[in-house]
Amino acid sequence: MWLEIGKIVGGQGLKGEMRVYPSSDFPERFLEPGQRWLLHPGAEEPEPIELLAGRYLQGKGLYVVQLAGITDRNQAEGLRNCRLMVPESDRPPLEEDEFHVLDLVGLVVFDQATQSRIGVVVDVLSAGNDLLEVKLDRMAEPDLDQVPAEGRNRKAKAKSSQTVLIPFVKPIVPVVDLVEQRIEITPPEGLIEGG
Repeated sequence: MWLEIGKIVGGQGLKGEMRVYPSSDFPERFLEPGQRWLLHPGAEEPEPIELLAGRYLQGKGLYVVQLAGITDRNQAEGLRNCRLMVPESDRPPLEEDEFHVLDLVGLVVFDQATQSRIGVVVDVLSAGNDLLEVKLDRMAEPDLDQVPAEGRNRKAKAKSSQTVLIPFVKPIVPVVDLVEQRIEITPPEGLIEGG
């Protein structure tokens, strides 16, 4: 199993450097030399490649990296849309109350006070504080007995795939239980209802 750490978005300069849009919160993935893996679009398995050097482009949110064997802009541009990967086993250690995004996606979200199920984490977005994107369980399928006959054929089967963004901070998300695959939240009034 592989973890994607970034996507090559183009060449940088004339000497084979390339810009990488990161999908990892660990700068060392792009700054420390060593083995990485390159997944070409449409390929099944990544191939090993050596990261020689890297630097962060301030204000752009991108890294510039130099990979072994890539010595000119044409070669770098040829790798556009390739993805940089590392083995899933190569996870940096985390501090207490830190989690890998991959471990949070798919966890079931419960209201801590009522223990009622709210939904499932489908993504984690970065914006100041991280935000859990939760697909809500409530599926708004109308009771056909309550719908006027002329309205039954129009969107009678429409189900809501509504999501809500929940700030991933301790006061709102006090419990993350990876063993039980659940998160308990104490949402402020209107957070879920307004979603």
